[in-house]
Amino acid sequence: MLAIRLPAEVEARLSVLAQATGRTKTFYAREAILAHLDDLEDLYLAEQRLTDYRAGKTQSVPLEEVMKRYGMEC
Repeated sequence: MLAIRLPAEVEARLSVLAQATGRTKTFYAREAILAHLDDLEDLYLAEQRLTDYRAGKTQSVPLEEVMKRYGMEC
């Protein structure tokens, strides 16, 4: 279960869309979350890796090594 507060303008747009399409506001909220969750997770992971790198907790790997490791040599 999830409850979210939206700005009035967004709530109104969502209501209009739901009514026009015969779907629920929950359907569209779920679709929006699913469409962007992967990107948000990737962003968080990248930011965490950068923080770790700057703090000296991890090292970089040359692109050539990564490509070789995964069989993607040029």
